[in-house]
Formats: sequence, C-alpha cells, structure tokens
Amino acid sequence: MGHAAPTGLHFLGTPGLRTLLTPGLLAVGDALADAYAKGRFVCVLGQAGVGKTFAVHTAARRLGELLPLDLRAQPSPADLRDALHEALRLPGQAPADPAPADTLIRRALAQGPRIVVVEDAHRLSPSCWEYLRFLHDELSQGLCVVLTAPACGERFLRAQRMLATRTTSWLCVQPLTRDRIPQAVPALHALWQGVAPGDLDALDARCAGGVLRRWAVLTRHTQRAMAAHGAKKPDRVMLQAVADRADGGRRP
Repeated sequence: MGHAAPTGLHFLGTPGLRTLLTPGLLAVGDALADAYAKGRFVCVLGQAGVGKTFAVHTAARRLGELLPLDLRAQPSPADLRDALHEALRLPGQAPADPAPADTLIRRALAQGPRIVVVEDAHRLSPSCWEYLRFLHDELSQGLCVVLTAPACGERFLRAQRMLATRTTSWLCVQPLTRDRIPQAVPALHALWQGVAPGDLDALDARCAGGVLRRWAVLTRHTQRAMAAHGAKKPDRVMLQAVADRADGGRRP
C-alpha cells in the first residue's frame, strides 16, 4: 500500500514515513494528469493535514516540472511575478516594471509544460486572479495551475468566474475513514506494524481523526519515546503517553 516518500515531503520530515495510495492521492494524480495535458486549472480542497499538498507534489513530480509558488498571506500580482521569477530560476532580480517581468515569465513558461502550484488560493485578490487568467490565456498551450484551499474556501473559489471555463476538476480530499486505519497506518510507517488494530483505532479516534498530518506527528512522538526508552515497539502505556503529549492530556 505504501512506498518510500520523497525526502522532506512528509510533515516534520519524519523518518521512515511512506507514501499511501489513498483515494485522495489517486484522484489528485488522475485529475492533475488531465489538467497537465490540457494546460488547465485544477482545484484541490480539504481540511488542513489531509494530504492535499503531499498528493499534488507527489503527482506533479511524476508529470513534469513543478513550480510551487512561495507567497505571503495576502499576495499581490507583484508577489506572483516575483515568485514565478524565482520558481523559474530566471537570472537576477525580477524587474520592477511589470511589462518586462511578464515578458521573461511568458517566454520561460512557453518553453514547455509546467505545473504551477498556488497554496491557500482562497487568499488571492481579484487582481491576482486576473493575473493568473492573463498568463493562462497568453500561452498557446495554456498553463496547468493547481489551486489548493481548505474546504471552507470552496465557495470563494467557485465565485471566480475565470475558473468556470478553465478548470478541469474540483476535488475534495477526505481524511482516512475509520475502517482503513488498521491497514493504512502500518503501511504509513513500520513502527505501527506491531500495534494491535484496536489500539490504532483508539489512537486515531482520540488524536488523528484519519488526518495523515496528525499521524505523522504521532509517529514522530512515538519514535522519540521509543528511542528514550530503548524500546523496539510501542506498548499501550507508551501510546497513552504519546496521546497525552499530542493532544495536551485531553480525554475523548
């Protein structure tokens, strides 16, 4: 069910975590391949930690050049230009004048298909949406842009009229369902392979709720507890202590 994930892609860089072929990851992979082939947008929604970014980066790395944009909380078109200039590894500083900056960016994007990733797209201003529309429409092959946002941001994205005719897919990545936990968690990391399914279910109910980021945190805490105690596998007492640390001592 899992294979080694690219270094640094998992939350906290937890050693030994593996890629799970979850329904969300598979759906994102299929949707992104379609959007990449057509030079279109794809929107990926879901609560924090369910694996939106992981799924997008995993799929994108298999398709072509990935351009994740490093943006501030409330970006402007100038921020988008600067981020694209950096992601495209264009020489020197981005020109302050928008016209030459856009010329450099368009020329670079026209050299071959790329996958631009914009996180927290619900924070984009109207002028940023217009700039993304401009880039997409100016390129003969279009432009594959992945927009991620929390589920609560879907209404905002749906309100952007430019997306209506330029988006191939809208996806909502869900947490793992309870019935998948006994199989999925041991595949995520080898340390869970000796833990009873009932203990995994209890830990998920208390601390994770099927959210992979929380399981990455639990795995890291458990690794440290095992190292501190010289243990080869976690027992129920250790898991209780890990749960207390992860959720601040709250009880279900």
